[in-house]
Amino acid sequence: MKRIRITVVKIATHQDLIDKYENNNVSPCTLKVNDTFIVDSLDSVPEGFCYSAYQSLYPFIMTLMHGGNDIYHGWMKDKNSCVISCNDGFRPVSFLLEVIS
Repeated sequence: MKRIRITVVKIATHQDLIDKYENNNVSPCTLKVNDTFIVDSLDSVPEGFCYSAYQSLYPFIMTLMHGGNDIYHGWMKDKNSCVISCNDGFRPVSFLLEVIS
């Protein structure tokens, strides 16, 4: 299987949604832009990575690890990569997934 690099490329904040819907006792994500993680196996979440975000990325990681490419047919300039966001509606994080070997 191929190895995948996950890089945090953007973090958005929807303050209007936070103010209207979020409880004050929630701890926001601690990831930072340019944080990088390597996936060598589908069996475990990389250390320090958000489990919920990993669940959002998992189908794309699995596809790339098994040699799939050109996800969404021409969507990415590099056919061995994709940009996927986590499912946090208040502070979505966008990740670049890249095949590295």
